[in-house]
Amino acid sequence: MWVTLIRRMALAGMASLVGGASMASDGAPVPTTDRQAKLVRVVRQDCGSCHGMRLTGGLGTALTPDQLRDWPVSSLVAVILHGRPGTPMPGWKAMLSEADARWIAMQLQAGFPEETNP
Repeated sequence: MWVTLIRRMALAGMASLVGGASMASDGAPVPTTDRQAKLVRVVRQDCGSCHGMRLTGGLGTALTPDQLRDWPVSSLVAVILHGRPGTPMPGWKAMLSEADARWIAMQLQAGFPEETNP
């Protein structure tokens, strides 16, 4: 009973750290809708400056579903957070949470959403 209570408290604490995120079916935190919109802007603007504004490649590789389909999400998350040593790809862990990086990775594999105007 105590273990279950402690786990629930820990998950609630994790959710508050990622901006009140909800939980995915696998228990992983999911960024809020507002945060997701901000992440779309970050990817389209910041990542797009190297990976192409359409994410089809440039200085960096293409970030299209075809290119990323066979990558495990955990590997994509690691690259997003820690970068790729010896390449221009920086790590973004100072600005993104693991939940943010996971959401980005999953969206890239599915076909990244376009930025919407408020």
